[in-house]
Amino acid sequence: MKILIYGINFAPELTGIGKYTGEMADWLTKQGHEVRVVTAPPYYPAWRVDSPYSATRYHKEIRHPASLLPATDAIYSNFEIKNKSLLAVTDSPVASEQNSGYQVWRCPLWIPRAVNGLKRLLHLASFAATSFPIMLCQALWRPDVVWMAAPALMCAPGAWLTARLAGAKAVIHIQDYEVDAAFQLGLLSNPVARRLALRCERFLLRRFDLVSTISGRMQQLALKKGVDKARLMFFPNWVDLAAIGSIAELAGPRKAIDSYRLELGISSDAVVALYSGNMGMKQGLEVLPQAATLLAQSHPDVIFVFCGQGAGKAALDIQCKGLSNVRLLPLQPLARLGELLSMADIHLLPQRADAADLVMPSKLTGMLASGRPVIATAAAGTELADVVASCGLIVPPENPKALADAVVRLSSDGALRQQLGRSGRRYAEQNLDVQVVLRRFEQTLHCITGAAGR
Repeated sequence: MKILIYGINFAPELTGIGKYTGEMADWLTKQGHEVRVVTAPPYYPAWRVDSPYSATRYHKEIRHPASLLPATDAIYSNFEIKNKSLLAVTDSPVASEQNSGYQVWRCPLWIPRAVNGLKRLLHLASFAATSFPIMLCQALWRPDVVWMAAPALMCAPGAWLTARLAGAKAVIHIQDYEVDAAFQLGLLSNPVARRLALRCERFLLRRFDLVSTISGRMQQLALKKGVDKARLMFFPNWVDLAAIGSIAELAGPRKAIDSYRLELGISSDAVVALYSGNMGMKQGLEVLPQAATLLAQSHPDVIFVFCGQGAGKAALDIQCKGLSNVRLLPLQPLARLGELLSMADIHLLPQRADAADLVMPSKLTGMLASGRPVIATAAAGTELADVVASCGLIVPPENPKALADAVVRLSSDGALRQQLGRSGRRYAEQNLDVQVVLRRFEQTLHCITGAAGR
């Protein structure tokens, strides 16, 4: 099949939608499909574009998937196409035209220094505008499928029109109900704007041939928004279990587990409570330093490690100042993901109450695969609570005392940690393995396009 992928986030971003979309493109290419990508330069979660990419110019690169997880370091080279200097990025030092690769178009966008509701809208609109002509040009390639990720819903008209011009099937994948989240999290507040945005969202979703999303509750919400059940697909986030390690390796002594502890000055008998991922507005991160403060004197053997990057990192750093039981890490390379997750004895998964069932945290997949228990801040009855119930503890959102108490409970009961961790690993093996999830997705694309065997 010829598959055109469209979205604002893509590899080499290390977290969130960009990570998953990049892995999907790599996997599809390795299955023999022709893939093209229209996206933005990598900027998330730091909200800035690092060299050699540019936020003000169009770039075209050839990506060569060397493995499921992109290489930590890319090799960059400049070349000329039609008298325009474009940036080529490859993941292999011996990349050539003979290697199996795919085109990635990077489109300019505006990135605000300080993110708020209006600036976020302008940010998304800038990418939708600059990527629109590139998408229309891709219609000449005649893809079988135009697949787009939401956010950003502003790109939906361009994706749908390109699919119709090309005679392709239009697929929209919802990682995050951005309209609902923006209003419930207080990023936007005008009730008239909300009604208009929801009507536009409903109109757009009903135009796509297939709508997929990452959780059961998000599927139910899609039905309420007018999506026909026959056009709705469950497409969860996945995890590369092999990259994390086998349960036997994770349960036993490993040199890799000690590496982070040595770097951070954490003793081998300390209990590590880890948060790793995007530090944004939907996470409710303020409970983390508050819980650490509550335990700083009474439980010095519990060390909190907060690892990540995002719009909320600066505030978190300030709140952690002076806490001897906290270690701060920037976002770590994917090559060390298994080491990082395995260092933890407990994983922390905060989430704001008003974001419940509008998103399913993508970081949960790695947590479960690591064989460690999870403490999630979630209301009873939400899908996050239902998933974590068998492999961790659930505490009320935005309640640092409850979070601290849960950490104490698990830190003092190694047998319970092991039991819950094994349960989480089994769930990941049965439901989240990358090969299972992406093979099912591939089969669905074959079905809707009638492209079996192509």
